[in-house]
Amino acid sequence: MMHLFINSLAASAGGGLTYIRNVIPQLAVRSELQVTVAVGHELREEFRECSNVEFLEMEIPPARRFWFEQSTLPGVIRKCGAEVLLSAGNFALKNSPVPQILLSRNSVYTSTDFYHDLLSRHEYRAWADTKVRAMLARKSIRWADVTVAPSEAFAAELRRWTGAPVRAIHHGFDHGAFSADSTPLSDQVEEKLRAAEGSLKLLFVSHYNYYRNFETLLRALPLVRASAGRPVKLLLTCKLMAGENPGSYRTKAAAKLVRELGISDIVVELGSIPYRQLHLLYRRADIYVTPAYTETFAHPLVEAMASGLPVLASDLAVHREICGEAAQYFPRFSPQILSESLIQVVRSPETSKRMAAAGLERSWQFSWSSHVDKILELSSALIDAKGHAAAG
Repeated sequence: MMHLFINSLAASAGGGLTYIRNVIPQLAVRSELQVTVAVGHELREEFRECSNVEFLEMEIPPARRFWFEQSTLPGVIRKCGAEVLLSAGNFALKNSPVPQILLSRNSVYTSTDFYHDLLSRHEYRAWADTKVRAMLARKSIRWADVTVAPSEAFAAELRRWTGAPVRAIHHGFDHGAFSADSTPLSDQVEEKLRAAEGSLKLLFVSHYNYYRNFETLLRALPLVRASAGRPVKLLLTCKLMAGENPGSYRTKAAAKLVRELGISDIVVELGSIPYRQLHLLYRRADIYVTPAYTETFAHPLVEAMASGLPVLASDLAVHREICGEAAQYFPRFSPQILSESLIQVVRSPETSKRMAAAGLERSWQFSWSSHVDKILELSSALIDAKGHAAAG
């Protein structure tokens, strides 16, 4: 029986949370596997029914996490008798006591657009902090026995960045699990959605951050309104207010832009929606839009395709890899072409139906079960290699 240790202490938002939420249940049903997970208290609460997994609750402040992982976590791994470490938060242990698989999934470290964006916002401290983290992420790829990226496009980027081998294993999707919970959306969210009925409803699922490029989408809205022929609403799963989003990203400039463009009546700030209820929101929208200027996988694209939504995405290699012919693409910093592409889809029901059908079919290509199978295959190979090395 293989014993896998997962370090998920960095899973606090976005793709990291989505990954852990979907992978843990998959691992919990593998009878041939023993799993120990280092996890924060809030995330532990989501897995009370996963009795086949041992959870080690650890509340480590983000500022101390890297030091804790390097100094204390190796001892924890030895004590529990694990055979393989899965580091799920971009940073590896320099001296792992067991073979280590690193999941590298943060593209801001390699994105020149992100560094330019920070400087344009005078976020010099964030720029310096990201540079330091990027240095550690780059070293981590050397420290790990195997590094895994969630898409071939990002794996290729990491190979260029480090010169080291990086393997691509797509993240997955589970249609049944995604739509299993029928708990209604909150009364406050329902009220806002009812007020948007009859409008062209665009959806963008993300907490506010800079690399998701909200500003390009906001600048496109007056152009969309002028051409759509009916009211337009942009549904956001965040609020453009201080303290309403994870991380230190400042929403002030985006909120100011909404006022300056006169689109306060278009932007509907729903706030954070529980992951288990997101499928209800996708079903209420007409088109999914993402203007992100850097990505590693983009789970919401698969969720949107699985929900039967046509997708409009910034022209990134990752987005093309995930959506293929099921989406239309626009230059990531062009509100004009974004709006033109959107109106083309709106004015052509045939195009919209074709995109929705192609997206639904493509969404079935992504599987969490398949992803976990490949991770476990890698783990077995590392254990075997270690045994052969010891015998030699």
